Amino acid sequence: MQGLRDKKCVPCNLKELRPMTEDAAHTLMPQVSEWNLVKEDGIFKLKRTWKVKTFTKGLEFFKIVADLAESEGHHPDLHLVGWNNVTIEIWTHAVGGLTENDFILAAKIDKLNVNDLLRRKPSD
Repeated sequence: MQGLRDKKCVPCNLKELRPMTEDAAHTLMPQVSEWNLVKEDGIFKLKRTWKVKTFTKGLEFFKIVADLAESEGHHPDLHLVGWNNVTIEIWTHAVGGLTENDFILAAKIDKLNVNDLLRRKPSD
């Protein structure tokens, strides 16, 4: 079975692309276990938050994610809140819900080398 990280996002304008069911989303969640499945305004999304060292490290983080997103042709919502809280929301706007593309992008974001931008946890 091909893992999400090994797949490529498909164009969002494909007529057969439809939002997945909640059950289908739950079957993929173990592959992106750091992400949360949330429902906002009736739309399922993937959401994850990080704490970065500084405001500029947050911007660097976004640049790395933006480069990946551009290469996949699939673009997340990026939020930098309160100088060091980075949140990413992923969902397929074109279909109004989640598709496999969202899980592919989340899995690839998880693989990015951004540890030098993140704050250390007190237990580290």
